[in-house]
Amino acid sequence: MKKQQLFFLLSLIFLFSFKGIQVKDTITGKSNKKSPVFSNVIYQGDDNIYKNNPLKPDEFYSPVLQGCYPDPAITRKGDDYYMVCSSFAMFPGVPIFHSKDLVNWTDLGGVLNNVSEFNPHDTGISQGVYAPGITYNPHNDTFYMIVTAFSGGLGNIIVKTKDPMKGWGSPIKLGFDGIDPCIFFDDNGKGYVVHNDAPDKGKQLYEGHRVIKVWEYDLEKDKVIPGTDKVIVDGGVDLSKKPIWIEAPHLYKKDGNYYLMCAEGGTGGNHSEVIFISDSPKGPFKPASNNPILTQRYFPQNRKDKVDWAGHADLVLGPDNRYYGVFLGVRPNNKDRVNTGRETFMLPVDWSGTFPVFENGLVPLEPKIKMPKGVTENKTGKDGFFPNGNFTFTENFTDKILDYRWIGLRGPRENFIKITKKGLQINPFEVNIKEVKPTSTLFYRQMHNTFSFATTLDYKPESEKDLAGIVCLQNERFNYVFGITKKGKETYILLERTEKGQSKIIASTKIDIKKTIRLQVKAAGDSYEFSYALNGTDFKNLGVSVSGDILSTNTAGGFTGALVGLYATASNDAQAE
Repeated sequence: MKKQQLFFLLSLIFLFSFKGIQVKDTITGKSNKKSPVFSNVIYQGDDNIYKNNPLKPDEFYSPVLQGCYPDPAITRKGDDYYMVCSSFAMFPGVPIFHSKDLVNWTDLGGVLNNVSEFNPHDTGISQGVYAPGITYNPHNDTFYMIVTAFSGGLGNIIVKTKDPMKGWGSPIKLGFDGIDPCIFFDDNGKGYVVHNDAPDKGKQLYEGHRVIKVWEYDLEKDKVIPGTDKVIVDGGVDLSKKPIWIEAPHLYKKDGNYYLMCAEGGTGGNHSEVIFISDSPKGPFKPASNNPILTQRYFPQNRKDKVDWAGHADLVLGPDNRYYGVFLGVRPNNKDRVNTGRETFMLPVDWSGTFPVFENGLVPLEPKIKMPKGVTENKTGKDGFFPNGNFTFTENFTDKILDYRWIGLRGPRENFIKITKKGLQINPFEVNIKEVKPTSTLFYRQMHNTFSFATTLDYKPESEKDLAGIVCLQNERFNYVFGITKKGKETYILLERTEKGQSKIIASTKIDIKKTIRLQVKAAGDSYEFSYALNGTDFKNLGVSVSGDILSTNTAGGFTGALVGLYATASNDAQAE
């Protein structure tokens, strides 16, 4: 999982920018009889860990963002907290959330929602945009979001706003290589950018050897100042031990000292968070003697309710005047596979001494934590706040604007959907799910290891090139397609498994759809079942239970979690047998 290597390869590939249209609200209109219409989608999460760990009145669950919401960064202005995460080729780019208390979060959509400025139309799902930083600058009352974009030749970019609720400005390209940038503003208003980079040419000592650099930042011109770059960490905490993938740097200032916090060990089983101190933002930085300050790498692999891969963190002062840290982690399923992806977790942080330490961050992580003092109510899943734990999400597609949890892949969802009186119409592209192009698929992140996702479909395919249904996808080369298509004059339902780009029909059967058909996928850990009901209630499994192995990061690679989507294509190559 060496995401740094992608930057150098992709920078050679993405030399042009694709111009498109700016995304607007969901389109409403009349249904096209040839296009599938989906309605009454129900996603239900049912993980045992939440059943076995009910919340007390003063508790909330961690992860706070379930499913593929990795690489969190957080900032605060007054009583308002804003948090961003990686999105890769999902669209819009860089999901952003708002909270008043660190417990109850509102989904604000994506920062990069103008497809003419950020267009991952030809990128693999694990490319696009990742590892953002977000910082509020009180000196000019401005928020900055800085990120690396592997599309359109963008590279490292920064966007600004006075109010994240009202959108962001256009991306400004920054003149440096590397990944994982973060911007910091000192007490005197001076700006600095830190980021991961490769060592200078000829100085790389081993595979995974990386450095952290700092630049001075010109706030008037919004660019790093040429010639001010300096390596402030070489390799990691102890170069003699050949540490790998030092990345995700964040600068802080407390009690006159400057702190640099980074991830180390790679975003996998050896992931960790480490901390350094200096009397200057440009170093030299000295590592703490008690590093790492957060990791899960020391514990038995077969531990109960395992959370793993903890790292890539950011800190913020909470409403109770205590520090809190957000970070990524994973919750493997019963086969120790990661299907839900890297999620956003939270812990309180003890910074009463010289260095911050994540409370209970060096013991096996628990599923719930105490709410900050003064926070009186956990409203997650209520009153418009983002849910966590076990929950049911029902979508009837009656609102003109979709819930922000519905996303596109490599392009805006608004390019292929219409809300009609019957439900959501998907106007299929002549692109199938295996192509590295925008697909006509409305996606929802898999947020639980045990879940069901069901929808009602009104559809009459006209040819073997037409298909509509559900797709479970880890990436373009690893996925399941469960859909309705034609074979000759007959209508069929089929289940196709694609592994390493090679597709195989698992099962198919001829059906006679009188009105609508109900489709459902259910997962219990690694076991996935695909079923259908012609009368809306009596479900029949198509074939047998199948393994979710191809929907895991372990098998498919990459940096994302599994997605489940409402899929339509006019370029189907899955032929019923």
